[in-house]
Amino acid sequence: MVRAGRYPWRHVLVTGASSGIGRALALACAAPRVTLHLGGRDAGRLAETAAACAEAGAEAHPRAVDVRDQAAMAGWIGGAGRLDLVIANAGVSAGTGGSTEPADQARAIFETNVTGVLNTALPAIAAMAGQEPGPDGVRGRIAVLASIAAFVAVPGAPAYCASKSAVQRWAEALDATERQRGIRLHAVCPGYIRTPMTAANAFPMPLLMEPEAAARRSLDGIAAGRLRIAYPLPVYLAARLAGALPPGLRAALFRAAPAKGKMLPRVG
Repeated sequence: MVRAGRYPWRHVLVTGASSGIGRALALACAAPRVTLHLGGRDAGRLAETAAACAEAGAEAHPRAVDVRDQAAMAGWIGGAGRLDLVIANAGVSAGTGGSTEPADQARAIFETNVTGVLNTALPAIAAMAGQEPGPDGVRGRIAVLASIAAFVAVPGAPAYCASKSAVQRWAEALDATERQRGIRLHAVCPGYIRTPMTAANAFPMPLLMEPEAAARRSLDGIAAGRLRIAYPLPVYLAARLAGALPPGLRAALFRAAPAKGKMLPRVG
């Protein structure tokens, strides 16, 4: 369990906060004198997260919102007031199921995992640019939830791997310029986490982590100012090694492994 109050941010916004690592991140940030803006599409589960955060002493404001809706996201983030930390966590996961990835699935993954991140991060950057710096000299921080899958093109999950690679590289590249005006970006690249999304995986998930442990590692890395936060180390190193293999050899090695399942009819 992550101890509440161990982090310095007083105004935090989290997308995808209704379950999984998003809920764990919200709870880890919850403490007295902390204001949390919590976004998600499931209003009922989001209310449960907000209630749990309130029990920890935080002022929690849930908002049922879809990260794919650019106007809704801009209005929500622009009206939130000061934001010390924004976590673009909302995402979806699916694969080929051992056949061809459906076109509508590939589009849905990119719309949430890439466009949804942009719809979160870009208005947050605009808002933070006008803020006074905090005690650490930073106007605000934006953490993008990528994945260790960003570092290897797995044939069984092409859209998922590509979407996570896109936001990981975008965040790391943008940090180089945004830090000049006091805004930091962080690319969080976790391995396997026990969530409703990974529950459907029919393949081994080495070093599977609980959401609370993942939240702690993510937030500790952000607090330390690390640009890339990738964990656990053995899985990260294995992904980097696999990603460095010739594409044909990598595809042959993964061919024998079970593919990630296709997306269920309800996205999310």
